Amino acid sequence: MNQPIGRTCWAIAEGYIPAYSNGPEPQFTSHETVCILNAGDQDAQIEITIYYSDKEPVGPYRETVPARRTKHIRFNNLKDPETIPLDTDFASVIKSNVPIVVQHTRLDSRQAENALLSTIAYANN
Repeated sequence: MNQPIGRTCWAIAEGYIPAYSNGPEPQFTSHETVCILNAGDQDAQIEITIYYSDKEPVGPYRETVPARRTKHIRFNNLKDPETIPLDTDFASVIKSNVPIVVQHTRLDSRQAENALLSTIAYANN
């Protein structure tokens, strides 16, 4: 059995999906991504809740990250319970049934000179 790595509750206070992109799709489509590492021996059942400045939270969006695997989830691709709007500030809380590690990445390709931002999320417990 592997030693658990990570936490079960993470927050990303910053989120924004640009309304347009520059370059070939899907590689250069502007996006927000939550990168999840599940280094444990049990599948991680993930629930993502999205928070907005002007309306009630939306979620959960459900995903599974298999044991001893990583998964990159583009917020742009989340559809159920609803699509995350472009050009809108948001934040997210990611909860898991097992410890995971969460990193946040954004590709902003609105200009030909692309910008990539990445940071570790905040772990609560």
